[in-house]
Amino acid sequence: MVKLVDSYLEKAEEFKSANIQVPLFDQEKIAERAAENPTWIHFGGGNLFRCFHAVVAQDLLNKGEMNAGVIVAETYDDEVIEKMYHAYDNRFLSVTMKADGNFDKELIAAVADSFYFNAENIEGWAALTRIFENPSLQFTTFSITEKGYSLRDSQGNLTALALSDIQGAGKPVTNMGAITYLLYARYKAGKFPIAMVSTDNFSENGQKLQEGVLTIARGWVENEIVEQSFYDYLINPQKVSFPWSMIDRITPNPSETVGQLLAASGFEDTEILHTAKHTNIAPFGNTEEVHYLVIEDSFPNGRPALEKAGVIMTDRDTVNDADQMKVTACLNPLHTALAVFGCLLDYHSIADEVANPDLLALIKNLGYGEALPVVKNPKIINPRDFIDQLLTKRLPNKNIPDTPQRIAADTSQKIPVRYGVTIGHYVTNPKFSVSSLEFIPLVIAAWCRYLTGINDDLAKFTPSPDPLLDELQSYLASAKFDGSTENVSELLRPILSNKSIFPQEMYVTGLAGKIETYFAQMLTGKGAVFATLKKALANHGKDY
Repeated sequence: MVKLVDSYLEKAEEFKSANIQVPLFDQEKIAERAAENPTWIHFGGGNLFRCFHAVVAQDLLNKGEMNAGVIVAETYDDEVIEKMYHAYDNRFLSVTMKADGNFDKELIAAVADSFYFNAENIEGWAALTRIFENPSLQFTTFSITEKGYSLRDSQGNLTALALSDIQGAGKPVTNMGAITYLLYARYKAGKFPIAMVSTDNFSENGQKLQEGVLTIARGWVENEIVEQSFYDYLINPQKVSFPWSMIDRITPNPSETVGQLLAASGFEDTEILHTAKHTNIAPFGNTEEVHYLVIEDSFPNGRPALEKAGVIMTDRDTVNDADQMKVTACLNPLHTALAVFGCLLDYHSIADEVANPDLLALIKNLGYGEALPVVKNPKIINPRDFIDQLLTKRLPNKNIPDTPQRIAADTSQKIPVRYGVTIGHYVTNPKFSVSSLEFIPLVIAAWCRYLTGINDDLAKFTPSPDPLLDELQSYLASAKFDGSTENVSELLRPILSNKSIFPQEMYVTGLAGKIETYFAQMLTGKGAVFATLKKALANHGKDY
């Protein structure tokens, strides 16, 4: 048996016997270099980073294209750093699950150091400040999820925490406030250049990061906490850039089944950590074989040869086209549809869902039928081929232990992009008619039905975490499941007219009526959700 903390240099044969690929570099040396001359910080130490960004870094270190490891700054969960990074010498096992049932294992040692970055953690705060003051730092990447960028409530108003940060009441507590603080430290140290690269899974992610930072910075200038020249530094792309990116790799929570397979193959560290903040993380991460990372090539302080690790470096327009293709059309809307219906129909596996011909037909009609006609081809990835690969290879992969419950998290934050953008194309493009849409309204209706917390068997279930969950559920508290529909419009109006969720206002587009009709059908008793799906497919579905 081998463990993460074993010396992979001295026990190379033992790791080989367990079929674990080991690094071609000395972790201690790349950690020493990062301490002296850091080049890359990643914010967000979760499963996506461990199975994607860290693997990119390891590839570059193996090839000699980087000589310093990545520094991890976890902004949400201190247990992740203490019990998962520090406890295992900043190492983890990346497990790539293939559709044929085989899996590849690689010991990742590309992390040089790790910190819990929070105003309450004096050590981590000081360490990150020092790193940002170092001119050698070239770029940061982020995977802190959509809500990690949030400064505003559902009505578009700044939250109390954001206002407190802007007023300079102590150390910043929002992520955007804390990041702006670090950039101010870098500015004061010498106005050194840096690229701030959001790799979170939503459209125009670089713009959202930039807007968050500039919102804080403008407030600080207005409140005379910082000088105007700091704001000027932030808006100068030769000093601070905010590249856009598109990222795609399905990385579910660690699977107990995968842990058992690892133990049987000779790997000892398989215990999954469930933290008090509901993070699920393990000494290993399991992910799919297919992956894409496209980044706008705007790095004012230089960068390693990321393209030599498979990253597609290009211009902003191409990044946006690739992102729009994936996030608004060819993957994420399909994922969310499966998540919502999966929770209502009591599925606990995405692979099992797509084995259901009706659910498969739903996402085919969403992808091929409604999204593909309005999506722009980014050229670097063919949209139809992308959906083909998703439906035939990726989603059916039973070795990817992904669940609708995981994907359903934060759906209120995802809908504006995953469906709103496509709806917008149908509204603005004279070649298309928004009234022709059927399956996007069906999914939105199913999401509203999901918010009731009652599944299709009329049993209670716990919806996944969402920052607007309590508010949205309060609107639906009086919903009945006996077929009475007289108050459906009253129930849904506060949700469908919320412009933070539906920038293309549903009552203006005319889609509200369809959503209300589908929602009413889903309230007619046990099995009504699935019956509504089948009826929609029968009336409007096409074979693809």
